[in-house]
Amino acid sequence: MNNLMKTAAGTFMALGMTLAGTATAQNALPTGRSASAIENGVYPASYFPNTEILGEDEMRITALGTGMPNQTKAAVSISFYVELGNGDVFLFDVGTGATGNLFSLRPDFAKVDKVFFSHLHVDHVGDFMGLHVGGWLSGRYTPLRIFGPSGSEDELGTKAYVEGMSKAYAWDLATRTGALPDEGAKLDVTEFDYMQENEIVYQENDVTIRSWPAIHSLDGSVSYSLEWNGLKYVFGGDTYPNKWYVEYAKGADIASHEAFLPPDALAPYFGWDMKQATYVATRVHTEPAAFGKVMSAVEPRMALGYHSVLSPENYQAILEGVRSTYDGPLTLARDLQVINVTKDQIVVREASVDDYALPPAVSDEYINAPRSKEKEPSDKVKAGKWDGYTPPPMPDQ
Repeated sequence: MNNLMKTAAGTFMALGMTLAGTATAQNALPTGRSASAIENGVYPASYFPNTEILGEDEMRITALGTGMPNQTKAAVSISFYVELGNGDVFLFDVGTGATGNLFSLRPDFAKVDKVFFSHLHVDHVGDFMGLHVGGWLSGRYTPLRIFGPSGSEDELGTKAYVEGMSKAYAWDLATRTGALPDEGAKLDVTEFDYMQENEIVYQENDVTIRSWPAIHSLDGSVSYSLEWNGLKYVFGGDTYPNKWYVEYAKGADIASHEAFLPPDALAPYFGWDMKQATYVATRVHTEPAAFGKVMSAVEPRMALGYHSVLSPENYQAILEGVRSTYDGPLTLARDLQVINVTKDQIVVREASVDDYALPPAVSDEYINAPRSKEKEPSDKVKAGKWDGYTPPPMPDQ
């Protein structure tokens, strides 16, 4: 190991990381667990992260966040994590609080390098900074790729958002660059026209992701479909019921779409009057009965509703609204709900995670990725070091 790598190894410890030699993220299972294939289509009642080998023709969708902007411990803001049997992974939105649930899955962060924004509300992009820096700390040694819509003006688009955010935490990035892989600090933004209809925004490794407009607050919201290996997942983002979703979500195995609280449940939840609650629930979002109408038109293999806090009374209000207009397969998503999808079956379970899960071990590729010069305080700041403490000597590696 050269001098730069010796120094970097010491700095990893200071930044809260442990180098794991030749261990890779792929085999960094918790002690006492081993990964095995699902046999004969029979799944355990609960999903324990990294203990199941995803089938080569299988898709797994995990709800990282399903709640509101005023998140709760059990319902953080919106994010869905999609894993494919070819090894690819994708994030759709990364709302405030969602990265905590992502880290509890202990993924291979070298692969968690693609996120698709539906729009720029904080409950859909609020954990962007945590994803960028946290993933970089935990194994990603390449740029984070962000895909998202333009806005009606340049400053309201995805590119402006990412540039502004990265300036806001420039100090953080500057301190870590050199100790962590240089490329991991970078951001690669693909901004596309929010009005394009079912056009391709991503196509690699036999995966095709398309976007179409959504109707929400201002211009600049979109929905997505992901197609791979004959399977189709649709992510609605936030939207009023619209013709594009009804048309382009057809053929979905999993069609996810917000099923917001109805006005009479939303008003007491937020302490609003009925006028404000009705406007938000039925003009800005999609209330449950409207969600049901959309799903009756789309006819997916499974309808997936989200964007609420499913307390007992809220759950009942949403379920009754949906079932008044839709009688097909339905899941009202909760955080850390896991959906395995094959051409033969759809299995819905809950993930069982450790509240104190450690980050996964990093790969040799991460350890050996190029790093520039380490940063340190100026001499005038270092002159303030207290002479009552002497740090231990640095190890060789």
